[in-house]
Amino acid sequence: MLRATLDTVRLTDLRAYSTLELEVGPGPQLVWGPNAAGKTSLLEAMVVLARGGSHRTTTDAELIRWGADVSHIEGGAGGDQIEVALVRPGSAAAASGARKRIRVNGVARRAGALADRLRVVLFAPEDMLLVVGSPSLRRGTMDQLASTLLPAYAAELATYGRALQQRNGLLRAIRDETASREELKYWDRPFLDAGGAVVSARRDLLRRLAGPLAAAHAEIAPEEAAAGALGLEYVTNAPAGPDETSRDALARRLEETAEKELWNGTTLIGPHRDDVAFVMGGRDLSVFASRGQQRTAILAVKLAELDLVTAHDARPPLLLLDDVFSELDPDRRAHLVRRIAELPQAFVTTTTLDDLDPALRAIATPWEVRSAAGGARLIARS
Repeated sequence: MLRATLDTVRLTDLRAYSTLELEVGPGPQLVWGPNAAGKTSLLEAMVVLARGGSHRTTTDAELIRWGADVSHIEGGAGGDQIEVALVRPGSAAAASGARKRIRVNGVARRAGALADRLRVVLFAPEDMLLVVGSPSLRRGTMDQLASTLLPAYAAELATYGRALQQRNGLLRAIRDETASREELKYWDRPFLDAGGAVVSARRDLLRRLAGPLAAAHAEIAPEEAAAGALGLEYVTNAPAGPDETSRDALARRLEETAEKELWNGTTLIGPHRDDVAFVMGGRDLSVFASRGQQRTAILAVKLAELDLVTAHDARPPLLLLDDVFSELDPDRRAHLVRRIAELPQAFVTTTTLDDLDPALRAIATPWEVRSAAGGARLIARS
C-alpha cells in the first residue's frame, strides 16, 4: 500500500554518512546545519527510496561514500521496508554485474515499482531556475511528475531514450560511410511509437495540471493572477497539423529533417528537444518576469504538483523542501508553512532555524546535522 510518511531511515556509506539510523514521527521535520554537512544528502536518500535514483546525478556511484564499494539506503514506510543498494563499478562487490539492487519487503523489484510504496514531491534550490533555466530542467520536472502519475510513462521514456541513442549512433556511422540508411528503419519505429506516446502523455499532464496551477497561483498572488492566469504551454519541434497524432507529426518531421540529420550526425527532432514554457496572460514569463514573479510561479507549480499527486489517489506525498525558504519573501514563506502543516509529513532543510517561520518551528521536530571525522551525524534537538 502506498504510504505518505517514513518511519525509519537507515544509511550506510552514503556520501557524508558512514552510518545513520533515524526514527521519525509525523509532521514537519526540520533538518538544519552548515553547508556540506549532509542535509541535502539525507533528502537525496529519500528521493532514492521513492524513485530508485538521485535527483542530483544520474551516476549512482557518486552517492557512494569515498573508500566504500557499496552504499545501502533503507526506509520503513508504514510497515513496508524499502532497500536500495548502490554498487561501485569495478569493485569486488560488482562481480555479479549488478550496480543497483532494489528490494521491497525482501523481494527484488525494479525502480518503477517504488512509486507504489512511497511518493515524494521535491522542491530544491535548482528548481529556482525552472522559468529561465535550461529546457532540460523543465522537461525533467514534467517527466518525473508524469512517471509518478502515469504507470506506463517511465517505460515509454526509457524506450524512447534507447531508440534515440541507437539512431544517433547510426546517423554518425552513416555520415562516416560505415552504415547504410536502410539500417535506420529498424530504430525509427520504436523512436516514433515511444516518442509519440511521450509527447501525448506530456500534453495530457499539462492539461491536468492547468486547474491546480491556476488555483495555486491565484491563492499565492491574487494581484498577479488578476492580470493574467499562470499556465504551462508545450513547445514542440514537431507540432501536429489537422487530423495528425503526435506520432504522425514526428514521422513527418523525421522525413523533413532527414538530410540535415545525416549532415549533423544526430537526431534533430523529438521530445528530447521539446520544452515547456511558463506563460502569464499569453506572454512568456521568462521574457518579462521579475525574480519575485519567477519564484511565485515556481512555488505555484510545486504546490500544484502536490495537489495533483494528492488527488491521484487521495494520499498526500512526502514533501521535501531543500533550503528554499531563504529564496522566498515572508508572505510566500507563510503560505508554504500553511501547506506544510496540512501534510502527514514533510522534511525541510536550512542552514539556520532563523530562516524559518516561527509558526513552522513551533509545530516541527528539529534535527541538527553536524560534520564529524567519522561522517555526518544527525542529532535531535528539543
